[in-house]
Amino acid sequence: MSVRAVVFDLDGTLIDSLEDLADASNAALETMGLPAHPLESYKIFVGDGIRTMMQRALPQEALHRLDEAVEHMRREYDRNWKEKSRPYPGIPELLDKLTARGLPLAVLSNKPDDFTRLVVRDLLGRWSWSVVLGEGEYPKKPDPAGALALAARLGLDTADMVLVGDTPMDVLCAKNSGMACVGVTWGFRPRADLEAAGQRVFIDHPVELLQHI
Repeated sequence: MSVRAVVFDLDGTLIDSLEDLADASNAALETMGLPAHPLESYKIFVGDGIRTMMQRALPQEALHRLDEAVEHMRREYDRNWKEKSRPYPGIPELLDKLTARGLPLAVLSNKPDDFTRLVVRDLLGRWSWSVVLGEGEYPKKPDPAGALALAARLGLDTADMVLVGDTPMDVLCAKNSGMACVGVTWGFRPRADLEAAGQRVFIDHPVELLQHI
């Protein structure tokens, strides 16, 4: 691939945040007197923003309490978002090597923008990020608006960029925006889900990305 900038998804790609997300969601559900879910369930619940995650976590008969659930979850996550969240093994090495190559780095996440910026600042602050975008100003992936805005801020054509992610939403966003895509196998969704969305290029360890760019 001819790449002039690398765009990363955040949760499930750069950061293993599943336990903190699950803990905050389950704490919110318990506060509301509703049943919690096992950690494994959150691999399916996450990826499309907090509101969609809570919609998936709520029992059908409690969907009318979605706004309340989102409010409780945000409060819990704000207190405990980095109790267990850490960069995946190999991510620091990859970011060091990409930085050494002089490639601009960016984040495009479906996590709310305020939390996205907080996570990048506190857990990935060693590296310089040209653009960090979470859910808020632009529609969530797979809508291409965020990816197109990110490219505009970098002054690049999307054809010169690669999006690295772990969910079908990343695959479809890349396709919709004209970016290349590399799927990661260490994230929240199984490889088969990404393949069903049309993804063909995968890496099993972060530094393998260097072989494709």
